[in-house]
Amino acid sequence: MDKFGMNNQTDHNFSKYVGTGNPDTTKHEWMNNQLRDTYAYLIANDSLTTYIALAEGESISRVRFNCLEKMIFPCGPSPDKNPEE
Repeated sequence: MDKFGMNNQTDHNFSKYVGTGNPDTTKHEWMNNQLRDTYAYLIANDSLTTYIALAEGESISRVRFNCLEKMIFPCGPSPDKNPEE
């Protein structure tokens, strides 16, 4: 396959699937989206939340709260700008 056909497929996937971002998405933004999706899944899945609570010795509510807190800045502030800006 030529490189132009591959670019067309990549552009199509970027427009079709929201989670893939776009060509201008930075590595930091992509990682933030991945971690936020993971934490949202952990919060929504009751049996997985119960499993994590049992493994960590915490209550289910505490595990959900910790996941919600981690969703604010999952990878820390962006390397090129401050979170206060």
